[in-house]
Amino acid sequence: MGPTRPSMQELIGRRRRAGFVGRVEERAAFRRNLSLPPEDERHRFLFHVHGAAGVGKTRLVRELEQIAREAGALTAYVDEGAAGVPEALAVMARQFVGQGRRFKELERLLAVHRERRHEAESALVVGGAEEREGPSAGSLAVARAAQVGLGMVPVAGAFAVALDTDRLAQGADRLRARFRSQEDVQLVLSPERVLTPVLLTELAGAADSAPWIVLLLDTYERTGPFLDPWLHDVMTTDRYGALPANVVVVTSGQRPFDTARWGSFADFRTDLPLAPFTEAEARGLLADKGVRDEPVVAEVLRLTGGLPVLVSTLAESGPVGPAEVGDPSATAVDRFLKWERDPVRRAAALAGALPRQLDEDVFRAVVDGTRDQADALFAWLRGMPFVDERGGRMRYHDVVRAPMLRLQRLRSPRGWTERHTRLAEAYGRRRAEAEGDVRPEEPWADEEWRELRLGESYHLLCARPRAALPTVLADVVTACAHGDDAVRPWVRLLAEAGEDADAEAVRTWGRDLSEALAAGGLAGLLRLLLGRARGDEPWRATAWALRADALARDGDHERALEDYDRALALDPSLVRAHRGRAVTRGGTGDYEGALADLDRVLELEPDNPWNVILRGEHHRLARHHDEAVADLSEGIRRDPTSEFAWASRGAAHERHGDLDAALADFDRALALKPDYAWALARRSRVWRGLDDQARRLADLDRALALQPDWAWGRCERGDALRVAGRDEEAVADYDRALALDPGYAYAYASRGVSLSRLGRHEEGLADLDHAIALQPDYPWALEHRAAIRHRITL
Repeated sequence: MGPTRPSMQELIGRRRRAGFVGRVEERAAFRRNLSLPPEDERHRFLFHVHGAAGVGKTRLVRELEQIAREAGALTAYVDEGAAGVPEALAVMARQFVGQGRRFKELERLLAVHRERRHEAESALVVGGAEEREGPSAGSLAVARAAQVGLGMVPVAGAFAVALDTDRLAQGADRLRARFRSQEDVQLVLSPERVLTPVLLTELAGAADSAPWIVLLLDTYERTGPFLDPWLHDVMTTDRYGALPANVVVVTSGQRPFDTARWGSFADFRTDLPLAPFTEAEARGLLADKGVRDEPVVAEVLRLTGGLPVLVSTLAESGPVGPAEVGDPSATAVDRFLKWERDPVRRAAALAGALPRQLDEDVFRAVVDGTRDQADALFAWLRGMPFVDERGGRMRYHDVVRAPMLRLQRLRSPRGWTERHTRLAEAYGRRRAEAEGDVRPEEPWADEEWRELRLGESYHLLCARPRAALPTVLADVVTACAHGDDAVRPWVRLLAEAGEDADAEAVRTWGRDLSEALAAGGLAGLLRLLLGRARGDEPWRATAWALRADALARDGDHERALEDYDRALALDPSLVRAHRGRAVTRGGTGDYEGALADLDRVLELEPDNPWNVILRGEHHRLARHHDEAVADLSEGIRRDPTSEFAWASRGAAHERHGDLDAALADFDRALALKPDYAWALARRSRVWRGLDDQARRLADLDRALALQPDWAWGRCERGDALRVAGRDEEAVADYDRALALDPGYAYAYASRGVSLSRLGRHEEGLADLDHAIALQPDYPWALEHRAAIRHRITL
């Protein structure tokens, strides 16, 4: 039997679904596109819907989604609820599951991403520092990277923004001290690099069974800043792999498409600019709702200007005369609701506009009456045309919500304050309950907690803007420690609360922070915060420490140390600042200064095992053998699963000459984490001491297979090859090390010796001269330079 044909009633129902009329040409263009194979030159891979607020963009996008579903397409809809690319992919994965298609590998990696990001934000661990004859540019970059593992700098976003590719290549091994694989590191630093190829693979699998895959990206004016460059790469380059040809993308926002980025894609894109309804379209919608009386129709057309959401809303109640047509403009919402005879419903509609998003729990907190009455009102409100429901939560359309808010604020300032206070308290209670399910030190890593905190803060800003602003700015600073994806919702919150409450100070902060974040990232945002801070702002110390982290990552250690000092002058007990200053000092070779800071860290936070492990590592770098072993042993006792602590103690034993103990510790670290590149490279030194050159090279080969762009590892293998008499291969590794780290004195010296052994004495002497210029008190280089000169003169 063939498929059952739909009835006429079903087809008419589809056409009239949710009162959708108009936009005939736009819907027809999209439907026609799905009838064309991707190979057809008339087929378009991208549609962009754009127009002013209230013009019906979201409704059209939802209608296009339904058209795609009817054509058998697999669809995913993403809006501003996603704060970054990983969140957008998570939304897609959830929606695909709802259509019977599970993207298992993508779901797995998204779960790993969330877990690793949380680990990076909360962990206080640092990878082992490369040892060489004095610090170089690479070692300093590594020291900055180490701060990420310590939880002292924002990881998910901020680190990736602040650290350029070369420094990341030099410093990624530090993150390996915490994470299990290079994939884990990338899932924290650049999650889209790992997740996007998997998405494309999953889409390719789905494309074999679905005629079309349609991705709909709404509210692009908000999501575009992070989704647009990603989407451009996905659709126009092979950076992440191949996108199936039967994928169609729909974007929707207030602005036209960015022609600077997408200009060459014009032949493959269709723009769908939306204007207000024509008079014919508006009349059609009104007629569909039973509003046909000409004076009423004329009044609706006059008041709405053809904005679909307003035409639909005013038509919904079926006014019978011009006097019953409500004015949707700012101060006439009472007329707008006048045709709703039930005063309880009218009050509920106004109260429901107060929260930014609405669910049953929030609604009960803002309306009067019993639970059953509130639930009945909520069910009624869900059917209103100005309400959009997504994922069990409702949002009023901005064109309707804004005048409702203005009316309530102007009509009853005291009632406005009381209702927002009640809502803030309700969110606060739910936030406190959520805190019972997360670790006390890391509520910010919990998505539910953050959402509740945002809701609470919004209503506090609306109720008492001046009183709430300092606390919310402190939360903005705290969010900076968790990356730009975490900060963006707070900046948006300030802008929205300032507008809704007509609070100029809040509105200005929101606007200026948004501009600072867009122009200068988190560093620019922190610069603005500190530039405007008053002397009594409680968040200044944390902001100085965060800015110091950014300066340290960029190599400006002197200014970083100054900012850490400023932070500690304001708050001498700020652990973040002590720890950041310790790692910055350690990165410049000031191990004694670093240890002094770490002593203070342990006084302030004695129960954290990573603090004692970190101090043990710095004792090791300072060549305090007994102190290093004592601290690292204590760290292992407290946390025997820390592969880094085992490896660091192994390195201490190896340097001290206790090769059996070192080998046992490295073996334990590698049992915990088999792909631990640093432990493999350090264990190779044990094999060197045991004169087992085959195992030495085997460990170094494995380490570099895991982490090819590692200057210290390359130099170590160059030494192993040189000792084995394989000088040409050794020179190749030294070349690679110096390309990665041009200030690496030891690599110059070692290459100079190998070049001389190959008969290239002048080149060898030039390298040794360079090494000594970088490090004048370098005995090994001085000795070999003298020996080569002597050999040449014989």
